[in-house]
Amino acid sequence: MTFECRQHCGACCIAPSINGPIPGMPAGKPAGVRCVNLDDSYRCTLFGRPERPLLCAQFMAEASVCGDSRDQALALIGSLEQATES
Repeated sequence: MTFECRQHCGACCIAPSINGPIPGMPAGKPAGVRCVNLDDSYRCTLFGRPERPLLCAQFMAEASVCGDSRDQALALIGSLEQATES
């Protein structure tokens, strides 16, 4: 069974931190901050491009991290972020 990204969500582009440089955010992205590469429809403008961060390319939408709504996805991914802070 496949799980597809929820339209107008973008939780995976907001909740986690990205420690390395990304286009438009040379110092990375703090957790909870909207990525500058997320458009007004909550879609990644780097999707499929080589400059997309590896962390983003490896993320796979699934019920355990995306939940039943955008709010749940933000909370679940945020919880994972806090649990893995170094």
